[in-house]
Amino acid sequence: MAKLIYVNNVSVDGYMEDESGVFAWLPLDDEVFTFTTDLLRPVGTYLYGRRLYEAMAVWETDPALAAQSARMAEFARVWQAADKVVYSTTLTATSTAATRIERRFDPAAVAELKATADRDLTIGGADLAAQAMRAGLVDECHLLVWPVAVGGGKPGLPAGARTDLALLDERRFGNGVVHLRYRTRGPDGN
Repeated sequence: MAKLIYVNNVSVDGYMEDESGVFAWLPLDDEVFTFTTDLLRPVGTYLYGRRLYEAMAVWETDPALAAQSARMAEFARVWQAADKVVYSTTLTATSTAATRIERRFDPAAVAELKATADRDLTIGGADLAAQAMRAGLVDECHLLVWPVAVGGGKPGLPAGARTDLALLDERRFGNGVVHLRYRTRGPDGN
């Protein structure tokens, strides 16, 4: 069975976007960028909310982005290799290959996808991740905590969805970013 992994960049005070809806406070860093590429390399399917999909689609639709460096080209290659499922009630077409639209999040369908996938899945977008967490579908959380406090905005972890976690691994980067890898724990603590 494949794992469903929630991966997110957050400020030290827990926000994935500031109050203006921006995450530009994340400076591009070679060490963290390479780590993120390696983290996503084994993933077979990305489950996205519409906004995150539209932000990430540039890794396929804008060849100039990948042309900036070998490291960016490798990230584009890794991103394009995975299937994408976009959950949206408004999106009418996708701009990338290997992408399908689902109108609503169906926990049973995601559980089936996990059961039949031969590679792990990631889930992104705060609202979508909250639905998956509430349904008990998320197996791991990977948080890249950036050394900045933005003071408010969109929380990186869903409000109103308690999830108990067990720390599996941590890594510090030269720029002050910390990667925290957690396994979700069930109601019995396991």
